[in-house]
Amino acid sequence: MPEHAPKFDAIADHAVLVGFADTISEEAHAQVVALDQALADNPPKGFVEAVPALVNLLVSFDVMATDHAAVIAHLKSLLDALEVNSVSGRAREVLVCYDAELGPDLDAIASATGLSVDAVINAHLSGDYRVLMYGFAPGYAYLSGVADEIQVPRKTKPVRDVPAGSVIIAGPQCLVTTLTMPTGWSIIGQSPTRILTGDPDAPFLFDVGDQVTFRRIDRAAFERMKDETVHA
Repeated sequence: MPEHAPKFDAIADHAVLVGFADTISEEAHAQVVALDQALADNPPKGFVEAVPALVNLLVSFDVMATDHAAVIAHLKSLLDALEVNSVSGRAREVLVCYDAELGPDLDAIASATGLSVDAVINAHLSGDYRVLMYGFAPGYAYLSGVADEIQVPRKTKPVRDVPAGSVIIAGPQCLVTTLTMPTGWSIIGQSPTRILTGDPDAPFLFDVGDQVTFRRIDRAAFERMKDETVHA
């Protein structure tokens, strides 16, 4: 059973939200992942899906097969036997090019932190990244682990038409965009790595809990790989 008793909130007529904390913590997220895994092994009657987030888990169910009370009872039985370990997912690598044109906010981050641009890049490469959750848009995997020295706040105004594949950071989090859309996060590079796989059984490169490392490539390699992806 988790150290702190979770909260159960009924969501509409078809879901239960299990909350483990009010603020982001590794302990709460480990509990989210452990319960998600337990549900995969032993789902309740009428189970539809579980959606893990930073500190909570949304459990959806078929209202024709069950109800909130039955689902909560099942969740409590899983929690009574839950073993919460450090999250250990698969190791994933993401390539990134930090060319100035592709990382237009590198200079601003360097100025804000008192670091050189190379030091900002090296700090990003040294981060200990883990997939915490998906949200906002298809394939948007929120990664924890941005090094303290380059944690900068979101911009006061979002930038429009940020291309897919942009590597962006805000505070302790990092993300690789999958769509062209606005963002208020700082853009530090671009990646040719495909996050949207095209596989209906595994549509995204990452699973929650996966560990991610970034590897630097030069502009020529980026353009070649990007062209190969477009024509794949």
